Amino acid sequence: MSNTVKETLSTGRLLLMSSAVSATAANLYYNQPILPKIGAELGLTSEQLGTVPAAGQIGYAAALLLLSPLGDTVPRKRLIAILSILLVLSSLVAFSASSLLFLVAACFAIGLSANITQQLIPFAASLSTPETKGKVIGTLMTGLTVGILLSRTLSGFVAESFGWRAVFVMSATIAAIFGVLLYALLPMNTPTTKIPYPKLVASMATLIKQHATLRTSALTGALWFASFNALWATLALHVSESPFNYNAQQAGMFGVIALAGVIGAKVSGSLVSKFGSRNMISMALVIIAAGFVVSGLFADTLVGLIIGIILIDLGVFSAQVSNQVRVFSIDPQAQSRINGVYMLAYYLGGAFGSFAGIQAFERAGWLGVVGFSVVVVALGFIVNRVSKP
Repeated sequence: MSNTVKETLSTGRLLLMSSAVSATAANLYYNQPILPKIGAELGLTSEQLGTVPAAGQIGYAAALLLLSPLGDTVPRKRLIAILSILLVLSSLVAFSASSLLFLVAACFAIGLSANITQQLIPFAASLSTPETKGKVIGTLMTGLTVGILLSRTLSGFVAESFGWRAVFVMSATIAAIFGVLLYALLPMNTPTTKIPYPKLVASMATLIKQHATLRTSALTGALWFASFNALWATLALHVSESPFNYNAQQAGMFGVIALAGVIGAKVSGSLVSKFGSRNMISMALVIIAAGFVVSGLFADTLVGLIIGIILIDLGVFSAQVSNQVRVFSIDPQAQSRINGVYMLAYYLGGAFGSFAGIQAFERAGWLGVVGFSVVVVALGFIVNRVSKP
């Protein structure tokens, strides 16, 4: 059996899946740097432009709830192929959009299609052994991190050189290439779960009730991701004020520091089988809290902010890999639904953190953000330690 798994999840196949995760996740962020160009051509206000990235995020959240469960009943290879076709078509619609309505609809469909990422991660986890699961997920999370970080840079370069519509041509081309490669090289799995679609979606609530580990993982992840989003929702506001007075481009350079998350994902993936998910998450949460404390104590120094952000990113991505190893060990027959529940909670926590972080900043400045973040990370630590395994 182990030889079969080893052949099924070869190094080359894992590299392909990791690269596809990177390329697919990037689609959620391509539109952010090109919003001014879109607005100028289509004559849109700032409020109208805000619906473009929001549509992609809403589509992604909807897919977590409505499409992720299908991975337990439909062969994932077939599902990924369908989503790849949808991604190509929706990108081409965005390319040709001449009105806000069509562009928003296309971005919503792109968000739905980006569920490819949330099909590939449980797919790879199901093909790995318990001993290699941590490294496999760490590799995929590395791809995810790189895709998120490089997406804005790549999109901005293409838009400046060829116009904003070329970004969506690029997206369609990349999606088509990976769609063909994934269909040609991935194995065809045979799901053993046969549940009608309405019951399949409804069963996600049953899984939450049934598995204490899922409740623990979802709540813990939501809490630390809330702190992470509070940071990134307010950092530009903080450094635009005295003593920094940075412009938008200078503030955006802090995103490069997030590459520290790649290191956290790789290290955590290699250590989780040795120390266990709960202990690795606890250590990661301590690192995150330490990062916020440093960024608070040295809020007015560039070095202090950089060190704090590095620690926060190391901790967040380390915790994410360890938590997903725990999540994918709950029920092999329901991995897609369980991952859908977990990631939905994760992104809801992130949305709450963005909102709460801005509110904290308006009332108490950067120290208010730090205080809020330390509190929610501490709550996450408590949930992780006292909840049932």
